[in-house]
Amino acid sequence: MEIQEFSKELKEKSKSINIHLEDKQIEKFYNYMNLLLEWNEKMNLTAITEPKEVILKHFIDSATIIKYIENGMQIVDVGTGAGFPGIPLNIINSEASYTLVDSLNKRINFLNEVINSLQLNNINTIHSRIEEFGRDNKESFDIATSRAVASLNILLEYLLPLVKIGGICICMKGSNVKEEIENSKKALDVLGGRIEKIEEIILPNSDIRRSIIIVRKVNATPKKFPRKPGMATKEPML
Repeated sequence: MEIQEFSKELKEKSKSINIHLEDKQIEKFYNYMNLLLEWNEKMNLTAITEPKEVILKHFIDSATIIKYIENGMQIVDVGTGAGFPGIPLNIINSEASYTLVDSLNKRINFLNEVINSLQLNNINTIHSRIEEFGRDNKESFDIATSRAVASLNILLEYLLPLVKIGGICICMKGSNVKEEIENSKKALDVLGGRIEKIEEIILPNSDIRRSIIIVRKVNATPKKFPRKPGMATKEPML
């Protein structure tokens, strides 16, 4: 896709979610997409390879949570994969600080290439299991977010320990979250979280439904959390 067509597509979709992008930001998104597709030929970063789909399902989907981010905030993106939502958020608002965490070093190498190539500021990458990162960085962030990483009760064990009391977890989910929410009551109670808002959205000009679950941290998380790597999935809180 040529940059003119890309620009038109991204601008239209962005405006429909009340985001207005400068030309420099559009150029960064374009270069990001090209790097993603180039590296994807060597390693598995995404199953989405058609440019219009990348714009909608990666860039716009990630951008739906930008309204929760304020200048100066410390954001952690857990299980970031190919950089979603962290890198799109940084391109839109680089006045917050972003930490992208992933357990696979190949993906970290890709993210570092993107960050250097796009000359992004206030963003860094960490190669770590999330449980280990969580033990070393308790209550360090204003916002912890994650997109399609684990069921909500497991995800909360990864995210809530990282967030300061009063901060939020932004859990980016598909459309069917009722059962996940029901199964997360114990995790919320134990880990010190409270569901504040569930935002149901439809991506622009599509029938793709998303749920954004906002969890406020109201109490300190007990010291034993997160548990050792793998425990959250082997013995989830139910």
